[in-house]
Amino acid sequence: MANDDHGFSTEQVHGGFVPDAGHGARIPAIHMSSGFLFDDFDQARDRFAGTEDGYTYTRLGNPTNADVERRVALLERGVEAILVGSGQAAATIAFLGLLQAGDHVLAARSIYEGTKGLLVQNLGRLGIEVNFVADQRDLDEWARLVRPNTKAFFAETIPNPKNDVLDITGVADTAHRAGVPLIVDNTLATPYLVRPVEHGADIVIHSASKFLSGHGAGLGGVVVDGGTFDWSASPERWQHLTSPERSLGGESYVERYGNRAFVVFARDVVASRIGPTPSPFNAFLIRQGIETLSLRVERHSANALAVAQWLEAQPEVTSVDHAGLASSPFHDLAQRYLPRGAGSVFAFTLAGGEAAAHTFIDSVQLFSRMTHLGDVRSLILHPATTTHAGKTAAERADQGIDDGLIRLSVGIEDVADLLRDLERGFAALRSGIDGESLEARGVSDAERASLEHSVPGTHVISEEL
Repeated sequence: MANDDHGFSTEQVHGGFVPDAGHGARIPAIHMSSGFLFDDFDQARDRFAGTEDGYTYTRLGNPTNADVERRVALLERGVEAILVGSGQAAATIAFLGLLQAGDHVLAARSIYEGTKGLLVQNLGRLGIEVNFVADQRDLDEWARLVRPNTKAFFAETIPNPKNDVLDITGVADTAHRAGVPLIVDNTLATPYLVRPVEHGADIVIHSASKFLSGHGAGLGGVVVDGGTFDWSASPERWQHLTSPERSLGGESYVERYGNRAFVVFARDVVASRIGPTPSPFNAFLIRQGIETLSLRVERHSANALAVAQWLEAQPEVTSVDHAGLASSPFHDLAQRYLPRGAGSVFAFTLAGGEAAAHTFIDSVQLFSRMTHLGDVRSLILHPATTTHAGKTAAERADQGIDDGLIRLSVGIEDVADLLRDLERGFAALRSGIDGESLEARGVSDAERASLEHSVPGTHVISEEL
């Protein structure tokens, strides 16, 4: 349970810790075991009956994984969490814990393309329908698209790549008036920047591979039940949670588990049978990352804002999509929900389209060209030819994905070095020579630097930035 006297950084280090009774180890062990021994016949029977706590098989639960679950649930102010193999697995388990054939989901259009595909293609083949709200700030549109068979709202706190912050309370209130829960993907904000449950969300998911880990060394996902939604208010709508269950001795999940009904069903019936079980080694890596989450995200966010402000002043840049900027249409929501910072994943658009983006991206040296987010290292990518390549030009334009748009995931490096690296890209644009051309011509680093800083409009970055 959360200790209200402890700050976030204390909780991320100490929260949910269970001492090692056998050896006194301060760091929880990595329990790389498929199964677990039973003391006797009765213990095996009682654990499978659910009348005795304990582990039976890692697909159903593991002590290393449970340590991460306790900590994330604590940090998100939820009642329980489920650790799974990836962020996409977390989305899948959350949806399948609620939905069945004939149901309908309302989602923000700005969500991750992989989740969008999950809803449209995978769940669509199972008879589940989805509609996308074009402007997630338009609460009337959310309400207008509700159907009698709507079972969930879904959105992201900070969508990728446009940094268009969600009005969590507004959308949650609209969902609740429709009698359905709000599921929020909090990957890019993390509980350090915002706890969606405190603003009305009911279920929170994460790709733990991103900021929770930070190191980019493993995959994982988390589903957190806020324990706030009343499943008994409309029992006919949630029959899988409110109907008598033989495995529970005739009780329903709501009768047996109360406000934990959803998360227990999602774990015992959905996740255990689909089997997106993370390796305990990956769970250990995620846990190590969580212990420094606040320190990293604070630096990520400060660096990103400095970079965004600098980019906004460059003549080749037509727009910068960062809610921390006063020019952002989401600045008011960032001030309301994200006082510690608007995250570090955002986009900027170059006037020269794809050709300019190509030159720019191939000219930087410190930014890694990767399809990943939330790494301690700064990352750069061109969405129109990668993450959104499956969309038509019209569809990309409708989503604001211009051919000149570049996505950044700003890391924790010295910001002066990041700006100096980005200046290489602008120097290449201004000179008409890209980084690959310089390398092909055998230009040395010293000659490259001389060329870059001889171009009008470039300047040496102040170490104070």
